[in-house]
Amino acid sequence: MSKILLVDDEPGVLFTLKELLLERGHEPVATTSARESLKRLEGVEAAIIDLSMPEMNGLDLLRALHERDESLPVLILTAHGSERDAVAAMKAGAYDYLTKPFDVDEVGLAVERAVEARELRSAKRRLEAEHAIGKRIIGDSAPMRRLLDAIGRVAGKDVTVLVRGETGTGKELIASLIHAESKRAKGPLVRFNCAAIPGELAEAELFGHARGAFTGAQAQRRGFFAQAHGGTLVLDEVGELSSGVQAKVLRAIQEGEIQPVGSGRIEKVDVRIVACTNRDLEAEARAGRFREDLYYRLAVVELVAPPLRDRPEDVPALAREFARHYGEKFGVGEVQLTEPLVRELTRADWPGNVRQLENLIARMIALSPGGPLDLDALAGRPAESSARGGEATADGGLSLKEQVEAFERGLIARALEQSQGNQSEAARILGMSRPTLIDKIKKYGLGNGGA
Repeated sequence: MSKILLVDDEPGVLFTLKELLLERGHEPVATTSARESLKRLEGVEAAIIDLSMPEMNGLDLLRALHERDESLPVLILTAHGSERDAVAAMKAGAYDYLTKPFDVDEVGLAVERAVEARELRSAKRRLEAEHAIGKRIIGDSAPMRRLLDAIGRVAGKDVTVLVRGETGTGKELIASLIHAESKRAKGPLVRFNCAAIPGELAEAELFGHARGAFTGAQAQRRGFFAQAHGGTLVLDEVGELSSGVQAKVLRAIQEGEIQPVGSGRIEKVDVRIVACTNRDLEAEARAGRFREDLYYRLAVVELVAPPLRDRPEDVPALAREFARHYGEKFGVGEVQLTEPLVRELTRADWPGNVRQLENLIARMIALSPGGPLDLDALAGRPAESSARGGEATADGGLSLKEQVEAFERGLIARALEQSQGNQSEAARILGMSRPTLIDKIKKYGLGNGGA
């Protein structure tokens, strides 16, 4: 089912179009006001608009729609004999035009072709982005399609972007996509975690320092701005920057100039900034906890990474991709997820978002005795790592002990496979005694093997 925007100042035409789309399983969003239609674009996959309306003509509305979503397919309705106007609309970016009175089957087919064309463009953009960053992008929900469309629109424009979203929503992946699809893609992509370094050291890390600028500065060092020259600098957790460093970042963005610590030299830099945060920086700025002028410089374009709870339809594909990845990483081969488990994962709230789901799948595979993962695997995990909250660590990651055990389990599984289950041969491959290997096989539930 697709959401279709309908705009016509004739109520009778709107009623007919609504009924037609409902019969074909679509969700019509109808209005007689062109200006009102611009407020109702959330989730819309295509639009049918009248060319002649008193409040705003169809060409002006077409341009306004494409300012907000240039990939939106727009079908123009025009009176019979106004084909010249319809051709002008096509040149302005309309997907197709239909003449009144229209044939209902023709309209239905035109809408379905328009939606399919949008889906194909979205799939093409996804493949290009995956190729550019070397990673799969999982998620075909409406929020993810809108986000990918927005990334595609903004990436090629050399503006500063603020990526906002909860912890674990993949803000760093969004930053990578923006760089990969930009004109700077061949330049460096440099990341700086603003929360990882104390304020007094962040300035030296960002802007570099001269030799002897402070205790321990044994040599001159280029900062992250200089390293990102000609490319993109990602400022992770930008809300954690101290006020003093914020002022210098603002100058670097405004003037394209930096001054290394302890140096009187001014350097020119050409850097695009993509800033990421899990805070509401606008509210922080109003409260005086973040520089308002820097906020407006960072948020020329603001993108929001949707939380996983707002796109539950993406959970099955994400879970299966993580199972494939960690099955390979831990040396256990293909890992199947039972349908009851997938349903339970889809119903979960995921306060830690995609990162929490990934770490849960990794943990279940690491601790599994083998075979498909089912509800028993979910119920058997430690209580503090529940899918519905209460992670053992801030990001729900595996503990060091669990990571080591998972790695060891993978090595043993591969050695047993290589030796066709012969424990003596597997012990030789691993460089351990056979009794030690037997103990570990029992520990990890890897079966009895051969002699």
